[in-house]
Amino acid sequence: MKVKDIMTKNVACVGTEDTIGQAAQMMKQYHVGSLPVCKRKKVVGMVTDRDITLRSTAGGQDSESRKVSSVMSSNPVVGNPEMEIGEAAKIMSQQQIRRLPIVEKDNLVGIVALGDISIAPAMQNSAGQALNGISQPGERIYGD
Repeated sequence: MKVKDIMTKNVACVGTEDTIGQAAQMMKQYHVGSLPVCKRKKVVGMVTDRDITLRSTAGGQDSESRKVSSVMSSNPVVGNPEMEIGEAAKIMSQQQIRRLPIVEKDNLVGIVALGDISIAPAMQNSAGQALNGISQPGERIYGD
């Protein structure tokens, strides 16, 4: 089964020059915890609710003036619509990500989430393996 068969095709994205507050509002509106960051339709980063919390809010920064580019993760890993679902799950596990932007000809065409993989017929094992890889603890000790 291909990623194009399970991916979400209508994906909201935020621009690098949008404010962190705008990104947070979009996350609230669409009930998501992360958004691709795009210049036109090219994915240049990802921003998560965690990025906003740790890189802006926790530091007391103004979310209405600070730009998404200052908190996003650059150079995101992406997939393509023709890749097998198992391959996408493997990439997500290796990179420890829960959502994989899907691009075709350098343009964002969708996103696949771990949840999409988990409900695909005969893919529950791949989702479990991906989650196991994603959930591996880092080298940091909590509370440091």
